[in-house]
Amino acid sequence: MARRTSTFAYPTIPAVAWQAGLPVHGAPTWVVVVGTAGLPAAAKEAGERLGVDLDRLLEVQQESGFSPAAGATAAYPLLTGEVREVLLVGAGEQTAKELRQAGAAVARFGRGKDELTTVVAEGIDDAAVQAFAEGVVLGSFTYTLKTADVPEPVVARVTLTDGSAAERQPVVDRGIVIGRTGWLARQFAITPSNEKDPAWLAARATELAASTGLELTVWDEKKLAADGFGGILAVGQGSARPPRLIRLDYVPEGAGDDTPYVVLVGKGITYDTGGLSLKPREAMVSMKRDMTGGGSVIATMSALRELGAQVRVTGLICAAENMPSGSAYRPDDVIRHYGGRTTEVKNTDAEGRLVMADGLAYAVQELQPDVLVDISTLTGAIKISLGAMLYGGLFATDDALAANLTEAGRASGEELWRMPLPAEYESLIATPIADAVNSSKGPGSITAALFLKAFTGTTPWAHLDLSSIAESPADHHEYSAGSTGAGARLLTTWLTSEAPTAGIA
Repeated sequence: MARRTSTFAYPTIPAVAWQAGLPVHGAPTWVVVVGTAGLPAAAKEAGERLGVDLDRLLEVQQESGFSPAAGATAAYPLLTGEVREVLLVGAGEQTAKELRQAGAAVARFGRGKDELTTVVAEGIDDAAVQAFAEGVVLGSFTYTLKTADVPEPVVARVTLTDGSAAERQPVVDRGIVIGRTGWLARQFAITPSNEKDPAWLAARATELAASTGLELTVWDEKKLAADGFGGILAVGQGSARPPRLIRLDYVPEGAGDDTPYVVLVGKGITYDTGGLSLKPREAMVSMKRDMTGGGSVIATMSALRELGAQVRVTGLICAAENMPSGSAYRPDDVIRHYGGRTTEVKNTDAEGRLVMADGLAYAVQELQPDVLVDISTLTGAIKISLGAMLYGGLFATDDALAANLTEAGRASGEELWRMPLPAEYESLIATPIADAVNSSKGPGSITAALFLKAFTGTTPWAHLDLSSIAESPADHHEYSAGSTGAGARLLTTWLTSEAPTAGIA
């Protein structure tokens, strides 16, 4: 069968540059970031250069309905001079979250423009400057296969300044890289599944490993069978496009025996029909993004060397396509996972936990990490628990690990809410036929987490169920309509923090 040629193109993101002092010659468009406290200190000098009373301009725009709420915008044309327009952008209290939203608004306004000069408040902290740069990258996101009416390209360059002599380009650069991981994970997730299959994911991982100094190992279906990865094989056996296990390894310069070791396990279901337990059409439509966890792991791994992460990291992406066919796995089948544990299948649409169980078991038995984290769009039940677009679900066996991930979520804008792991619910996934069933009545996100927990041994472990933040209904702040690439910014922020494994027992 002939394969379609890949059209995947890695993102071309805006250049974001920090300017110490106001530029002598600015871009045709100047952006002034406005907080609830008013204009930035450099606005007076900027206004003099532009021949505009920015205080009066702000008053007029507020009378017309503009507010400094994060992401609000008001444009004002200039009829003379090299600068042709001024854009006011709201940033609220100028927290990192609000400045990320402001940066995204600037990026959307700048589509098709060559350059923007942006003035922010003097004295905002590094986290806020970094978040603004992240927002510029994330708000620039676009993906289309259209041949006509193609969206305008991203703004080529954003020059950022607070008018002071401060030098903050390294902070901006970190924001660009973290924003890029979010873009990349989003692009992986939104790629249609007639192009994206497990081999396609492996090809993207291969390319990124070569360009970012990672070691790569890929298991094809024959090697998966030889090594006993029964969960991945079972889920993938109904598809004409076979499964893959992808392993990426990062080792920091100077690593020694005392360097902490983290393993990430990502769900890589490149399309999920539900298998023989077929989903209804409405539930199937967005399932090209069911590999968001795996895509986020690949995107995260690609940034570790550039950001100087000081932990060893292995990323495992458990990739399969869940299709109904004469060769598909069935309800009541019993599958044997890596290492021997067995699962009785009750619902072939609860497939993500089956492939991830193999990845977790392999990590514990063969890699023996200090910390184990899995990430997935695992259950619809987490949306019932947490709603949409506010929090992802966090389950953890170690309080320090939960706290570290929660802080990274807060810093990255991908926030988490910790959920319980009560042993009392383990009876809900018990069966006399096997070690567990893969689906049961009851609290679905919790029983799914408990199913996975059995494969983690005594290793400090966290499970991220991000279905609740994996899809945005519309362009809103740093998110574009569709797949959000949930988890890449969170994991990258965590793994490149000063001490990601601090306090973990």
